[in-house]
Amino acid sequence: MAKVRRQIQRQQREDPAVEARRIARIRKKHADLIKEQEALSRWMTRLKRAFHKVEKLQERIARMERQLADLEDRT
Repeated sequence: MAKVRRQIQRQQREDPAVEARRIARIRKKHADLIKEQEALSRWMTRLKRAFHKVEKLQERIARMERQLADLEDRT
């Protein structure tokens, strides 16, 4: 038995106006993505700075509490 030959299926070209709108939408989405990535980068910088400040304050408070407990135990 002979095999059936496969047909190559190609996408049909869209109307140039539809294609132009699609390309414009892709460019807008790409610009929005870049804008959001930059905003995230700025927030991550602030978040890291705040996180490290909180860590330092927690260490400082813990050290002060230990020192105070030692002084209270001695008396």
